[in-house]
Amino acid sequence: MNKPLILASSSPRRKDLLNQLQLPFSIYTSNVEELIPDKFSPERAVVYLAAKKAKAISQQYPASVVIGADTMVVSEGIILGKPKSKDEAFSTLKSLSGKVHEVLTGVSVQENQIEKNFFEKTIVTFNELTDDEILRYIESGEPFDKAGSYGIQGLGAVFVKKIEGDYFSVVGLPISKLYRTLKEIGAIR
Repeated sequence: MNKPLILASSSPRRKDLLNQLQLPFSIYTSNVEELIPDKFSPERAVVYLAAKKAKAISQQYPASVVIGADTMVVSEGIILGKPKSKDEAFSTLKSLSGKVHEVLTGVSVQENQIEKNFFEKTIVTFNELTDDEILRYIESGEPFDKAGSYGIQGLGAVFVKKIEGDYFSVVGLPISKLYRTLKEIGAIR
């Protein structure tokens, strides 16, 4: 018998990925403030935020296994969040054009006193983008709820020249490593 599973995220992409495990789960969103302490590396920050989200829900549902996640795009050491405007989306995508960046997804699995945290790093190389391509993409509306202003699983796929690492981590949940972690703590059989 598997333990009750909760995804502490409202991301439709994470929901779709977790559905691939064919396990029943509930979704409860934590409304924690996503502030990162000064001097945290991006790797530490992404795990910190995932754990903060999971802990907020785990405290309410201590008999469940809670999965928290956070995804960051990092270019030249700078964390690129979700754009707040068309101009910000344009500037972000222009800065990624023809370059390599990292996508980090932190995951926290919490159950009672057990807490397993990890992150996956995927290296993404973008093609050279024209201003027209960027503007058309922004008009699609896709960039606005995504770190780094793009979604690899949608229209943003045409920007990607290659990836090195876990594709699913770029989408928002490194499903293979998550599955192994759930098995390791006995949450699933």
